[in-house]
Amino acid sequence: MNHSYNQIKTHLLPVSNDNWFSTLKKLLRERPQFSIEDGTIHFGQVVVRFLGVPLDEDEYYNRLYDLIHTEKADLILISEEALDKSIDNHHFQAIQKVLNINRDQKLSINRFVAFLDGELLLLKSNIPSLHRKTREAMISVLQLFSTEEPEGLNSQELRRVLVDVIKWSFNHLGQIWNNIELEKAMPKFLWYGETNKSHKYFLYYLMNLGCDLVSFSPSGSDWLAGWNEGQEGTFVHSYPERKQPERFPTEKSRRSATVAYRASREIESILNHEGSGLYKPWQLRDYTPLSVTLKTTYDELFILIKEKAMVRPNFEVKNGQVKIPSIFAKVQGVSKNRKEYWDRLQSISEYDHSLLIRRFPFTNNVNNDFRFHYRNALGNDGLLDTHKMVTAHYWKYQHLPTGLQNGIATAIRNICYRPYIKPIHHEGMEELKTYLFTQGMQIPASVLQLLQKFDYSQDVPKLILYNNELNGTMTRTDAALLLLLNQFGIDIVLYNPPGHNDLENFIEDGLYDVHWLEDVVFEQEFKEPSILKKVKGILKNLRGD
Repeated sequence: MNHSYNQIKTHLLPVSNDNWFSTLKKLLRERPQFSIEDGTIHFGQVVVRFLGVPLDEDEYYNRLYDLIHTEKADLILISEEALDKSIDNHHFQAIQKVLNINRDQKLSINRFVAFLDGELLLLKSNIPSLHRKTREAMISVLQLFSTEEPEGLNSQELRRVLVDVIKWSFNHLGQIWNNIELEKAMPKFLWYGETNKSHKYFLYYLMNLGCDLVSFSPSGSDWLAGWNEGQEGTFVHSYPERKQPERFPTEKSRRSATVAYRASREIESILNHEGSGLYKPWQLRDYTPLSVTLKTTYDELFILIKEKAMVRPNFEVKNGQVKIPSIFAKVQGVSKNRKEYWDRLQSISEYDHSLLIRRFPFTNNVNNDFRFHYRNALGNDGLLDTHKMVTAHYWKYQHLPTGLQNGIATAIRNICYRPYIKPIHHEGMEELKTYLFTQGMQIPASVLQLLQKFDYSQDVPKLILYNNELNGTMTRTDAALLLLLNQFGIDIVLYNPPGHNDLENFIEDGLYDVHWLEDVVFEQEFKEPSILKKVKGILKNLRGD
């Protein structure tokens, strides 16, 4: 019966959270959209994506366990851990042969796929319609790759993606592809966890083959995000929370949430939901901080710097990230109203979350060669891979909370992506990035303590620097750390009474505000707060104000 079909047309079914699973279990001929017309078989396909995790995580992972082990839905588990990464050596050599032909002849996508087929790199079937479907699916993958990758089929990424898609298709479909009964079922896959570039193209290939595909991403990352192709018609369900994926469950949890616990978590989720403006202490500890540097006037600086992050303009919590409006400013000279000048400086330097720097340099120069470590930490996209960084042997911050480690790693990645440090001695771009990467591994203990106090929606830590040039000279390593802290969302205010260059020697213009005051004063000693003001501060702390 299968042999009478010469073409397959699949139709994404408009399923819901209530009926996707019951639809998945139906035979193809029992689903909507099934028909046979003029040698073409039409059937409905289920593609659903679940992002995040529900309030009851135990129930979520028990459900995943059941989908594979007890539901008898014929779902095949695939994930980074479950994928069979072995490859037949003949396949590997044949792929390289086709890539060489493409390099020499600049093949069209159709001819490229014809060569893959000729080298037996596509799944074979005695059913003509299935054999045709494998060619069509590979054409769709290469068309998407050609559109999404800047260099198209000339991209250096093509070889890796092609090798992965072909080996996984043979390893996970090879044994069943020739035994498919088209009126009953196509292969059904459950993807779990994060996805890299190869994973995404493989899932896209499975979808275009007509397979049913269910994906679960606890972190909320969406393998189809950013691709226009394939989005329309697929079902997406977002759970209220975002968590790093645990290992796929090998047994069911024995814990069960009570009705009261679930109700409490639901109320908590509503009150403290992203964007609600209400955040409990340390609710955002696992989020990734990103800085939004505010452009302010001199007077605004002292108004905003005492405000909590969540009431500052442009504060935003979304998709596992928290955008922190922060201040990066330099105050040149001294105001004529000396009392106001010192009151303001002393006030912001005495906040509980402030660190006053009065000696320079306040960082250490590192002579170790981190070039190998930097290159080894790069991901396939050419950017630093935060997971590689935090799991490396040279990572010095393992003792910190996991969320903070990820935040530091992300800040290092971002300052290396676009280095704003000025080059010296004809440094190239990679040398600049390696320098910032190296300095990012040497955060002083006092600054680390400042970061550990940072509850991202609450008081923003402040680094106050007083550079009168009597107690040393700011160095390039100091400037590198300031770039990192600015990227993390820390408030930075640098005072320079004589109005001389310091940051300007190392950091590109435009990253920070410069406020010129009326007078320039040389060798201006730091004025300590009066005894009376110190006593008032102590009493204020004792009262808990």
